[in-house]
Amino acid sequence: MQKKHIEKEWQKLIREEQTFLRKNMPARSIGWQEKIAKFVPKKLEGALNSAFCKAFELIFDKGTGIIEKTYQKEKKEQNYKINSYIADVRNTRRSMRAFGREAAASKNLNMAVSTVEGVGMGLLGMGLPDIPLFLGVLLKSIYEIALSYGFSYDTKKEQIFILKVIETALSHDKELAEKNMELNLWVQREEPDIEAEWSGQIRRTSDALSKELLYLKFVQGIPVVGVIGGFSDMVYQKKISDYAALKYKRRFLETRRGS
Repeated sequence: MQKKHIEKEWQKLIREEQTFLRKNMPARSIGWQEKIAKFVPKKLEGALNSAFCKAFELIFDKGTGIIEKTYQKEKKEQNYKINSYIADVRNTRRSMRAFGREAAASKNLNMAVSTVEGVGMGLLGMGLPDIPLFLGVLLKSIYEIALSYGFSYDTKKEQIFILKVIETALSHDKELAEKNMELNLWVQREEPDIEAEWSGQIRRTSDALSKELLYLKFVQGIPVVGVIGGFSDMVYQKKISDYAALKYKRRFLETRRGS
């Protein structure tokens, strides 16, 4: 009977993934971004890329412990064990969905935090300084989603997975479909040189972020007007967190389907 519930959740997940891909396949341009393009310094994208790279390296190296102080890691790990036990004992579809409800609660809270942080920095006209805070809240959301589904985030391989999730969520057109498929298969691969892959993926993810957020971070650097760019933090927080929730749910269900 449990296999039946798992299969229903799997089919629901496939539909949700397809919906995400259809919605985000086209690269949409906003009118005001085109109007300010000529005012954006040519060196800004490079500066953004460098800032994202340094922020990722700093957070993965020394910042994870700080992020963990903003939530109760042990409680979340305990909640996963409780939900897992109940799912095994009760054997209902509702109990299978408890993992997703846990992840959604954390995701919604972090979106609210991201909105306050982004708008506040926008009012102050702080674009580049916002990057470590933006990534800190984003990674906090992904970490909590991972814990909700029983996964860690402190190994180089798990960090690569997180970076790939972010990069893929920001992709468009055929690249989105291709990267989504690659990500689904990547988890099962053995990496011969995980250190090199880790460094390379930080650069690729930073490049994706700097290209996607170029105009928004430029506007965010203008006092008061920067509120527009600040709201974008919440928009991208939601987009990436939604995709992360799908990918961790997929991994979770794959382990259950194989057991």
